[in-house]
Amino acid sequence: MQKQTIDKHDFRKALGQFPTGVTIITTVSDTGEHIGMTASSFNSVSMNPPLILWSIDHRAHSLEIFENCEHFAVNILGEQQRDLSNLFASTGADKFKDTDFTEGAGKVPLLPNCVAQLECKTWNTYDGGDHTIIVGEVLSLRHDDSESALVFYQGDYAEIK
Repeated sequence: MQKQTIDKHDFRKALGQFPTGVTIITTVSDTGEHIGMTASSFNSVSMNPPLILWSIDHRAHSLEIFENCEHFAVNILGEQQRDLSNLFASTGADKFKDTDFTEGAGKVPLLPNCVAQLECKTWNTYDGGDHTIIVGEVLSLRHDDSESALVFYQGDYAEIK
């Protein structure tokens, strides 16, 4: 089979056919600044040891901080957290100014009312084209089955029915 030239727009549209959960990845910088960003590029890697991965665009302002952090958290959002998702997807805003949180492993921010949270230690990072793939070992977790997760599908939020 000959390699097809892949149009970026078509690639995004094809990937948009796969519903994904929405997460906010949080960490803390060496100077103590709380860092967070919305990400849907998240999935499990291994059950033993418990490993997950997510990826970050090389153009992201917080790339170097996430590449070098010892700990991070994956906050899996509930369907009522669209505004929080949009806030952490924005650039330039002080995302933690009016956002409640507690601190977890390594003083990483943990956001309230998430359907699940995974506190992780960075396991390794890998080059993935125009993204860096970050693998984390899950140190602790919590989940709440009483609410549905926020889902992204075909370029917009969607509901699970």
